[in-house]
Amino acid sequence: MIGEVLGVLNGWIEQFGLLSEGWRAGVLVFLLVLGTAAVAYIASHVISALERKFASTHNLWDDAILHAVRRPVVAFVWLQGVYWAAEVAHHFSEAEVFKANGTLLQIGFVWVVVWFFIRLIKQFENILTSPIKMRKPMDYTTVNAISKLSRAVVIITAALTALQTLGFSISGVLAFGGVGGIAVGFAAKDLLANFFGGFIIHLDRPFKVGDWVRSPDRSIEGTVEHIGWRLTTIRTFDKRPLYVPNAAFTTIAVENPSRMTNRRIYETIGIRYADVHSMKTVVDEIREMLKNHEEIDANETLIVNFLAFNSSSLDIMVYTFTKTTQWVRFHEVKEDVLLKISDIIENHGAEVAFPTRTLHLPDGVRVDGRASSKREDSNDKSSDKDADSGKSGKNIDHDGGYGEADSDSGDGE
Repeated sequence: MIGEVLGVLNGWIEQFGLLSEGWRAGVLVFLLVLGTAAVAYIASHVISALERKFASTHNLWDDAILHAVRRPVVAFVWLQGVYWAAEVAHHFSEAEVFKANGTLLQIGFVWVVVWFFIRLIKQFENILTSPIKMRKPMDYTTVNAISKLSRAVVIITAALTALQTLGFSISGVLAFGGVGGIAVGFAAKDLLANFFGGFIIHLDRPFKVGDWVRSPDRSIEGTVEHIGWRLTTIRTFDKRPLYVPNAAFTTIAVENPSRMTNRRIYETIGIRYADVHSMKTVVDEIREMLKNHEEIDANETLIVNFLAFNSSSLDIMVYTFTKTTQWVRFHEVKEDVLLKISDIIENHGAEVAFPTRTLHLPDGVRVDGRASSKREDSNDKSSDKDADSGKSGKNIDHDGGYGEADSDSGDGE
């Protein structure tokens, strides 16, 4: 068909005898490229107009299809136009380089189709996870995993089709992949373990992007930022990125505090032994206060009881759950609960106990303050006498008697 059109145009131009064969080829190529640009421009604006028109409807899928198809259609128009221009050049020159036009057109068509499907999958992913476009958006981690898998299938299929177009046998490629896969499996077993670990995470969904996770087996705690096919990125609470191989999650226990339904308040509060007569009333009022507290979930376990006789206090156990699971809000509620418990204890004339010790002495033993004062006075008087004896010039000899102190010491003449 292209040859017939070129023959008609070439014969029509040749009748005028104005241009040589080379110039005629140049004019035809120029007209084809100019026509391709015009068609591409018109196609882009037509699809854009359709996008604006369908944007006012409630159907979101037509918007996604139109947005995904616009650029691939423009690329296909240019691909077809360049192919025709190359055919014109081949018709006039018969150069060896233009013999691959058909193969390049087929590979280019495969590329345009792959580009369309990848854009379409991305648009569907954005719609399904958007809280603005969907009343009940799907889980981002699940949709992202399906999106990655779908793109991989499209790319692999396109690669096999392109190989078949280039003349390679797909059966031979698959056979080579089966034999070589064994060697690759042994050489990259850690990489494959991480890949299948990521697949298990997407399948079981123990956590998703944005969840707070921690492991009692490893020093792993933080917020999940990204789940890849090899690594999972976790942002620790000191804002450092932590990269965990996906294979690790198949062998360790993982907690997901983000999925907790409530947060627990578990405190032991002690009052003095002197306030034992107020224990029953204090416990009852604390229990009633928690039942009526607007931030305490009364449907969960609520325990307020006299727990034990401790070494220096009478212990009360307070065990309850808050409605909120937010970390900051939970501490605000806990502060309010503890302050109200303190007020209840104070209103009954009781006090919160602190560590004390009582010393019991046997009967007949007592501490006399007057005797100790007399003993101190006698010690003071004896010290005064010693001082006076030193002043009188007397010294004590070894026999305990007193003698006169010699004015001169040594053997004088």
